[in-house]
Amino acid sequence: MKSILEGRPGLKATIDQVAEVAGYLWQKGWAERNGGNITVNVTEYMDDECKALKAIAPVKQIGMTLPQLKGKYFYCKGTGKRMRDLARDPMANGSVIRICDDCASYEIIADCPVAPTSELPTHLALQNYLLETGSCYKATLHTHPIELVAMSHIQRFLKGDEMTRVLWSMIPETLAFAPLGIGIVPYALPSGIELAESTLEQIKTHDVVLWEKHGTVAVGQDIMDAFDQTDVLCKAANIYMCARNMGSEPDGMTDAAMKEVQDVFNLPKKRPC
Repeated sequence: MKSILEGRPGLKATIDQVAEVAGYLWQKGWAERNGGNITVNVTEYMDDECKALKAIAPVKQIGMTLPQLKGKYFYCKGTGKRMRDLARDPMANGSVIRICDDCASYEIIADCPVAPTSELPTHLALQNYLLETGSCYKATLHTHPIELVAMSHIQRFLKGDEMTRVLWSMIPETLAFAPLGIGIVPYALPSGIELAESTLEQIKTHDVVLWEKHGTVAVGQDIMDAFDQTDVLCKAANIYMCARNMGSEPDGMTDAAMKEVQDVFNLPKKRPC
């Protein structure tokens, strides 16, 4: 069977990047078993031939109505699929879906009838918001970064902007490359609408959101961008823990030092696009 990637270099490059990131997630230990999910808006690569493709599985409900997604196309990691397998063969461990005209359901069009991630409502709600606000961001990533999840077990870090302040203070690059910090979502049942709604509220002001005792969700211009945002924050968390393991609470950069970094590099206080 001909793959939808054939003859579409832009789409193939995007899916190859997804596979690359999936490999990194597995290597870092952030994607145990079938943990983690990826969704990327690939509408720009869909030509008339793609748009004429018939569904290869029954239409499924999303669980919410998302008006900005009518007729849009997404690559989604498959539910129950492992990142290490997706890295090797992304089209056997994920699929391309089309959002139906009712904006509340979807159908799989390629390559195989692989059901999308169980976190699809959250991913698509975020994609709907990004389109609604005119953002250039097209990718959403859910993964389980060890150090960030560990910090979410400490109540101190779940209050206000305490986790953001600590992570920013560990190394200047964290502030420079993750200038919107990290949002916090209290524990909620995975895959539920409540989790989707809470995540959406936090993503309005952050590029990375931490689900308490679970994992992170990040948005980015592409999937590598979303990975990098998460990676930078997790590195800061690792530095914090290394310092703590030496027997002391790390001093961190002072507020004045962090403000200097923000001013000198003219760091954005909101999403740049």
